[in-house]
This record gives sequence, structure tokens and C-alpha cells, in this order.
Amino acid sequence: MTDNKKTARPLMIQGTCSNAGKSLLTAGLLRIFTQDGYNCAPFKSQNMALNSYITADGYEMGRAQVMQAEACRKSPDVRMNPILLKPTGDMGSQVILNGEVTGNQTAKEYYKTKNALREPVMEAYRSLAEENDIIVIEGAGSPAEINLADDDIVNMGMAAMADAPVIIAGDIDRGGVFASLAGTMMLLKDEDRSRVKGVIINKFRGDVEILRPGLEMLENIIKVPVLGVVPYMKVDIDDEDSLSSKLKSEKGVDPVDIAVIRLPRISNFTDFDPLERVEGIGVRYVSSVRELGDPDMILIPGTKNTMGDLKWMRENGLEAAVKKYASGGKPVFGICGGYQMLGMTISDPDNVEHGGDMRGMELLPIKTVFREDKVRAAVEGVLDSVTGMFSTLSGLPYRGYEIHMGLSGADGNIINRENIYGTYIHGIFDREETVKAVAEALFRAGGLDPETVSAEDADVYKQKQYDILADELRKALDMDKIYQIMGLKGER
Repeated sequence: MTDNKKTARPLMIQGTCSNAGKSLLTAGLLRIFTQDGYNCAPFKSQNMALNSYITADGYEMGRAQVMQAEACRKSPDVRMNPILLKPTGDMGSQVILNGEVTGNQTAKEYYKTKNALREPVMEAYRSLAEENDIIVIEGAGSPAEINLADDDIVNMGMAAMADAPVIIAGDIDRGGVFASLAGTMMLLKDEDRSRVKGVIINKFRGDVEILRPGLEMLENIIKVPVLGVVPYMKVDIDDEDSLSSKLKSEKGVDPVDIAVIRLPRISNFTDFDPLERVEGIGVRYVSSVRELGDPDMILIPGTKNTMGDLKWMRENGLEAAVKKYASGGKPVFGICGGYQMLGMTISDPDNVEHGGDMRGMELLPIKTVFREDKVRAAVEGVLDSVTGMFSTLSGLPYRGYEIHMGLSGADGNIINRENIYGTYIHGIFDREETVKAVAEALFRAGGLDPETVSAEDADVYKQKQYDILADELRKALDMDKIYQIMGLKGER
């Protein structure tokens, strides 16, 4: 009997290192393939990140694959990222398999059980492959970590399981790209090296003609073609590898200055991207009282460890500074873990984080109790009645998701007392109406004309950015060769 099941053509993007641009290259190729008429999906067997997302059916996955799903106009699907590791400290992570928490493990414990994860990884991959024409697989870190190669399920091990041709990206911006690409190829096993069909030089600044002699020499050394030199692109997309660069901003921006507390275990700070895109608003991340200054609003983001990060704020003086700031009537807005911190007490009877009880900042009338069951839900509706500076949020539509370990015993999707605001809704600023209402209020408070505020729905904005990304990659890459590598003819 003939098996007539559909099987997608795979392509895998690996990198010489973390932050080589794998996530963006994957997203851009997915957008190109989608524009060319193919049904596509992203896949990453294992992702390690604190920025996560809740799908419409209530499962948790990494944001990089959410971004890539958006690029190919698909709803995020947990099969695109079957394993998510959320670091809880220097040595361990919360392990999430197929969107659900299985527990916390040290790195050593996880690597002992990793082989057992091959089958669920391949079940997710095969299921996606039966529904799509092309799957673009993203690797993690470098495939040349020779100490990890034998049990690998995310780089060459994944390429072997999916029988995928591989393209390796190198980051020229950090220097040493020729050595990085040649060294990576040298360290690969013969069978893995044979899967590599080309390399991409990424994040180039300057005249590509200057590189030509080096490209020819590199091809002679590594015996595969350079498929393109991609310029350093100014696209505003949630690239998991580059999110950390946002956290380095210390400079205030006039006329409206927003300070985000840079918690040690900060998560889901993409919540604030829509505010960053409003002309006249500057968003910076601060980790000390000295950096805080006197902003127009303070935001306290989500965290993987609410109690530990509140203790950090208490010890370095930021809690006292935030409370003093709040007493002056300026707005403080907490999301998820930041919302929990603003409450009266935090209790952890099941030892989900640290155990015991802890006093909160005592700025909102809520009491949080941690339980072992994680709340995971995609949510939408209209915002409850809000008072104070952001009263115009009342009744506005919202769409987002909740992901938290604690319950705070409060009724309502947004809680406020005077100038203090809190919510469990990630993505609360994503809609044009909500970000515009917040921005106009801040402009009014600063004596600026709120009529000058221009905001855009986050989804509309993102789709424009994916098109820009695809346009730039089409110019830079040999797409005919990439289609040939996959055994396809290009535009359908």
C-alpha cells in the first residue's frame, strides 16, 4: 500500500553562535516562501527563553516561534516549539513539554532525560510536516558544541531526524566570521558536514564588494557556497537572540520618559514594544536607583521569580524609590509578576518559588497566593472601569494572554488604586486603542498636545515589518539556490 501522507520539504537554519540572527533569517525565509505561495510553518525543537506566549488553546511556547508563525501568517501552535526551557536560576530551568509544565530540572538532570524527548519532538514535527509544504527549522546556539553532539536534538541531531539540508549563518558584526564558519565546518562530523549546503554571512555593514575575495577563499576552504551577505537590517521584530539589546538602554528620551524596572529574571518585556513605537515616548530599562531618575511612568514587568526579584528590589533600594515615586502621584503600572509585587502580601505555601510569606509593596489591595498549577489562557474582552490618569482605558477592547503561578484574589482584568495600576494581561498595550489611550494620558500629564499622538495596532505594524524583512532578504540571498537546495522551483 502506498503512503500518501503529505510531507513538507525541510530547511534548517543553524548559526555559528547565539545571536547570529537565526530567528530573523528563519522568519524572513518563511515570509518569502509564504509570499511565493507555499504553506509554511516554523519549528524549533528546544528553545530556552523567559519570554513565552500562550496559544489560543492554552499552551505555552517560545516567542521566537510565535514571531515566525506571524511571519508566515499562521496562528502560533505549540507543535512549532515542543520543548521550552525557562531558566529559574544559574543551574536549572522549568521544563515545558508540548506546552505544559513537567517540572524543574537542573541542567544535569535534563541532559540525562533528553534522549526520551526525541519521540515527542518528532511527533510534533511530523504532525506539522503533514499539514505544510515547507518547514523551516531553527537551531540553537552552535552545532559545533562537540561536548553536546552525541545527544543533540536541536542542531545536527534535529537535522538528521528531519533529514533536513542545513544553512549555517555567521555574524560578521561581532568579527571573525570567516574563522567562525570555517571552524564550525571543521568541527562537524563528516555525516553532519554533508548536510550543510551553504552559509550566510549576516549583519554586514559596508560595501559587499570588499568582501568578495574573502568569500571566494571561504568557499574554497569549506567546500559549500556562500548563499548571500545580509546587511545589518533595521527591522523592528521580536528576534529572541537580540531582545537583550533592549535591556541595555539607560538614556532617557524626551519628551515622555518611561522607565522599566530591569528585574534579574525579567520576562515578557515585549509587552512594552507598542509604547516604544509611539513618537515622543522613550522606554529605557533601569536596574538601580541612580538610573531610575524621575520618569513620567514606571513599569514593572513580568518575572520568572516574583519573590526573588522583589527581594532584589528591596535590597538595592528600588522598592523604596518606586514607593516614594508613587507617593508623588505619578503612575506605576505592573504586569503579571510586577502586578503581584505591587500587592499587600505574597504567599507561597507550596514552595513554588521560595516558600513562606512576603510583604509586597503595599500599593494595591491584592493578596497573591502561589499554587503549583500554572494559569495559562489566551484572553480577550473589554477592560473594566479604570480610575485616575488612565481612566480612558475603561471599556476599551483588549487581546492578550495570562501566564502566572499565583492568584491574587481580585476581581477585574485591570486593578488600580489612584495612580497605581496592575494586570495579569500580557499584550495589554498591543491594540491601537489601548496604547493610544495611555500615550495621550502621558502627553496630557506632561503638558503636551495629546492630539499629536499617533499609534498603530501591534499586529498591523508587525506584518509591515515582516514584508520589509522579506524584501531585504530577497535582495541579499540567492533564493534560486535555496529553493534548489530544498528540491523546489521557487514561486508557485
